[in-house]
Amino acid sequence: MEVLASRILIHPSDVHRSHQFYRDILGLAVFREFGDADRPGLVFFLGTGFLEVSGRSEGAVGDVTRLWLQVRDVEAEHTRLRSAGVPIIRPPMQEPWGLIEMWIEDPDGIPIVLVQVPEDHPLRRDLRDPATLGGPVDRR
Repeated sequence: MEVLASRILIHPSDVHRSHQFYRDILGLAVFREFGDADRPGLVFFLGTGFLEVSGRSEGAVGDVTRLWLQVRDVEAEHTRLRSAGVPIIRPPMQEPWGLIEMWIEDPDGIPIVLVQVPEDHPLRRDLRDPATLGGPVDRR
């Protein structure tokens, strides 16, 4: 599998408290903000990776860590992983936020989200002014 990007997902018991901790106390830079303005999800830079702090934990917080892996073709991975005997928790489907996601688990039950970013999704484009960047940037 060719992984294009990855992130660690945390669903804390108190999202505002966790945002303050990661942003204000640890000083992590925000990569992007999404979702409801009252309870936004934040994605922080972690060196060459990302940490997403969003939603709310319904169980023990340590039990809700997930891996987020961006791939080129979720359908191809679905076919390949299913033939390899990997249990598919949820088959590929397009989410309301536009990404195509499929859910699997590792042998210990850690959830893994495989994500494909469609060609027309805003994550594919750098919306900054190309004149200041020397040209458009494609984020495949």
